Amino acid sequence: MLPASARLRKSSEISAVMKSGTRFSAKLVVLHVAQSTDKDTKVAFAVGKNVGNSVIRHRVTRQLRHAISPLLSNFPTGSHVVVRALPGASQADFAQLSENLEFALSKLAKS
Repeated sequence: MLPASARLRKSSEISAVMKSGTRFSAKLVVLHVAQSTDKDTKVAFAVGKNVGNSVIRHRVTRQLRHAISPLLSNFPTGSHVVVRALPGASQADFAQLSENLEFALSKLAKS
């Protein structure tokens, strides 16, 4: 579980990150990353209906939340991150989602 200080909650902040943030994509996920004045890295998840029904969307969200938790320290300080799941995420297992997150994060590190 992510601590409360590591969660983006306001829809206005989430949409701002998705519009103005830099995108780093992998096969199953897209990371939208924007810098903020906050000292904590904050994360939100966007898992749309194109991923699957409610049960599948919540499963994917739980898996992504668990996979990104140990990676928070790898983001630049004060980052706001939105993890958007792509339709293929519904058939992926935890290892594949973790691998995709790490791949997208490696692209962030190179930039």
